[in-house]
Amino acid sequence: MASSVPVIGWAQSSDATIRGQGPADVDVVAKNTATGSTRRTHTDKAGSYALVGLPPGTYQVSAGPGTERTVTVTVASVFTLNLSAQQAAAAAAPAEANAQNLSGVTVSATTLQEVKTSEVGSLVSLRQIETTPAASRNFLEFADTVPGMVFTRDANGNTSLRSGAQASSNINVYIDGVGQKNYVLPGGVTGQNNSQGNPFPQLAVAEYKVITSNYKAEYDQLSSAAITAETKSGTNQFHGDVFGSFTNGPMRAKTPSEEATGTKVASHEKDYGFDLGGPILKDKAHFYIAYEGKEFDSPITVVPAGDSSFWPNLPQSVKNEIGPASLPFRENNWFGKVDWEPTDRDRIEVSGKYRDETAISGIGAQQTANTALNTRNTDKRFDIRWDHSTDSWFNRLQATYEDAYYTPTPIITGVGAEYTAYNNQNQPLIVDGASPLSFQNKGQKGPAISDDFTLNDVQWHGDHVIKMGVKFKSVKLTAQDAGDTNALATYAVGPDGTESIPYKIQFGSPVPGVSPVATSRDKQFGTYIQDDWQVDDHWTFNLGVRWDYEETPSYLNYVTPASVIAAINSQDPNAPAGQTYAQTLAKGGVNINDYISTGNNRKAQKNEIQPRIGFSNDLFGDEEHVIFGGWGRSYDRNLYESLQVEQTKSVLSQPTLNFNTPLVPCTPSATCLAWNPAYLSIPALQALVAGSNAGKEVDMINNNLKAPYSDQLSIGMRNKIGEWNTSIAFVNIKSHDGIVYTLGNRYPDGSFWKNGSQPWSFGIPGYGSLIIGNNGLKTKTNQILLSAEKPYTTDSHWSASFAYTYTNAVQNNDNQDPTDQYAFDYETIGKYPFTDAALAKHRFVATGSLDGPWGFVFGGKLTLATPIPSLGLSCGWAPPTGVDNGTVNGGGCLNFSIQPPGTGRFLIGGKVFGYRDLDLQATKNFKIWGNFNGYVRIDLLNAFNWNNYVDYIQSIGTNGQVTRRQVIYNPTGEITGYPRTLKVTAGINF
Repeated sequence: MASSVPVIGWAQSSDATIRGQGPADVDVVAKNTATGSTRRTHTDKAGSYALVGLPPGTYQVSAGPGTERTVTVTVASVFTLNLSAQQAAAAAAPAEANAQNLSGVTVSATTLQEVKTSEVGSLVSLRQIETTPAASRNFLEFADTVPGMVFTRDANGNTSLRSGAQASSNINVYIDGVGQKNYVLPGGVTGQNNSQGNPFPQLAVAEYKVITSNYKAEYDQLSSAAITAETKSGTNQFHGDVFGSFTNGPMRAKTPSEEATGTKVASHEKDYGFDLGGPILKDKAHFYIAYEGKEFDSPITVVPAGDSSFWPNLPQSVKNEIGPASLPFRENNWFGKVDWEPTDRDRIEVSGKYRDETAISGIGAQQTANTALNTRNTDKRFDIRWDHSTDSWFNRLQATYEDAYYTPTPIITGVGAEYTAYNNQNQPLIVDGASPLSFQNKGQKGPAISDDFTLNDVQWHGDHVIKMGVKFKSVKLTAQDAGDTNALATYAVGPDGTESIPYKIQFGSPVPGVSPVATSRDKQFGTYIQDDWQVDDHWTFNLGVRWDYEETPSYLNYVTPASVIAAINSQDPNAPAGQTYAQTLAKGGVNINDYISTGNNRKAQKNEIQPRIGFSNDLFGDEEHVIFGGWGRSYDRNLYESLQVEQTKSVLSQPTLNFNTPLVPCTPSATCLAWNPAYLSIPALQALVAGSNAGKEVDMINNNLKAPYSDQLSIGMRNKIGEWNTSIAFVNIKSHDGIVYTLGNRYPDGSFWKNGSQPWSFGIPGYGSLIIGNNGLKTKTNQILLSAEKPYTTDSHWSASFAYTYTNAVQNNDNQDPTDQYAFDYETIGKYPFTDAALAKHRFVATGSLDGPWGFVFGGKLTLATPIPSLGLSCGWAPPTGVDNGTVNGGGCLNFSIQPPGTGRFLIGGKVFGYRDLDLQATKNFKIWGNFNGYVRIDLLNAFNWNNYVDYIQSIGTNGQVTRRQVIYNPTGEITGYPRTLKVTAGINF
């Protein structure tokens, strides 16, 4: 059947599988107690069976009279359920059960636990989502209860999810089996770049699974964690919810910046929404719809960065911009689904999502209010799928369409200002205006079609469930990287103050009649096969391999402009006669032919073969002590934001003109001018380069660019101790081939350093700087992951979980932000030393819930983490040598990663933590009338008002002498998370 489908795509299944033993040669039937949907298969002569493609939920499973079991299965998991009269009788009063009230009848079911998997990860249940205190309604927030995961709400209110040392871009989230990958921007999934919003309505999420490493071969387009979520569906009973939550300025404590200034910024947060589901035709068709809205006005703080000794020397007008500000935001988020089961062998689902956000962004950290952007963020998706099952195989055919765009534009146009330390021009102290790069139009849209085919009745030295699939997707990628209404003048700040004239200005210079928007019709193809081989009651092997292929025509077919090639091959004006700029580059180790594209010399990579091998050994065959492990390779993809710069820089370039100043001198040339006040006019700047290429940056990408990937190795053990499920695992992850841009310019003798300076003014003759893109970013991560969970049961009335992560991670870049792909502090990325990554060494998360008296439900969450190192460059550390050597570059600047001292203790002990947060919630449920119930909930976030600082004050030292405290947290800077905040929620459900 799979081979008969001509054009096929991909899906990462969120469905469950039940396999085990029963009577020989009988039908096994599973009926969903809520929807009436039925799945069936047949046992073989030995009694083995496998039920695949089960939507998560509660099922009555039977292999004949006396074998009936009622069980709950969870998302994207494989469970063992042996069916016999004896086992059914033993399970009549299950130790771990949940209860559902269906048509007035309480159904008790055992929640099955997945233990025989080689994957590293854990489930986030609906109970956890509903009872854990929540700062936002982003369903991904609960993923940080899984060891190895970190969910953050940054100082701007933007949320992100990260695993290990890799960036959030390397994660993929699958909703109902469909990847939400962002192909253009960072963030991992569409809509999560620079957003306070949610990728999906939380009301619509039933549960999800987090896999931090060693996922199966069906998962693609990621090199970090996989999150696979199942959405809610309608049932045979009408059900719905309406809720609203609110907090504002009087309900929160002051931020550190507000405490310092004595001024509290007006703020508020409103979340509201509803969902409704029910039958269209009982046991056959159902509907579900959900909506969530947000209205925020969040406090933010403007604070300088970099070397703090220069902060007092900033202009007073800029100092006046430092301090509290606010960020308004609004979101509408819709989801709807209809399912239909015309037969007990077929299921059809149609669903759609619409998300629309508007915001004022771009303020905070070292960005003043004059940098503010009007931001529009939209995400639309449509899915339709058909499942068909028989006794021995299962097939899913799925078609999807997506349309997601991110479009920020500057509120204030004109010439803004940026201020840098005179001896470290790569690190802005503060920015007081929008650059031409602030204007963006980036997105993706297009269809996909997918099919996954599963054989569930294969015996050979044990029982096999074999899943295979192929994929095809055609998506149009769009990127506009800049506008021509803004310019940014950069001023040097020295020991005696700020210079009155800028040493450089960057501005937008369009080519008349040519669109500044880059587009590419991306084509993606891949295939995989996965065998889950259960040898016996002890050994299970997960054996898989996938292969991916991608074509990005705007990169592959790009032709380097002839004028650029001619300039590179022309006389280097700074070199001896007869030496071309290409020869200058060659002396410096840059073979320019590796970057010149003819339109025919770039080929899409065909070697992305990804073996994924895992095992588990149930030591005693009782699922109580299981050793597991595995190794696998996983390829991600290069973001289009990084690939399109060759094209957009040549059409709407951002030339940089230098000006000769006392603190930052330059050699007079076409790009090094004497200052004229008229240059504070953008038309005047554009007139300077009209008809020429002077100052225009040239970006060139290696012709043999590869996709980033990671190799993942793990070994661990799961144990069931009484009611507790525990796990310990060691994980080693190495990521390779991240794309990075470095400075290609070289001095005439090929050197990169002279007198402590880089060759910024020695660009391509007649142009500006040469920026070259190569593979080269790497991370190395070792983690110890410990977890213990006591699941909720109706008998015990409580649940608890504990997750501890020890991380030892390094990276070969000194950038605090792992999504930033520019590295200008060393000659090449290969010269960068490996330093500690910007991650907490120790992280602990504990959650708990309790059914109290009188309809109360209580929940709590405690998060503790040691400080995150500050990464950066300290100049003036040593005399310039002109040679990059380990942690000191050729300019005498120290590449550092230093952990600041902890800011507080948890109840007792020393000041060892950099992040501390205790959240509490209490919910009072009450009956209104009939099946209508109400609730009031109070969340107390950051109950002890711990300040979780994110800004650093750096004073590393000079001349090889370190200061006593090289890095400390800025006590009046921005914080992550919330100050102590009270949030009130009320709702009705039925």
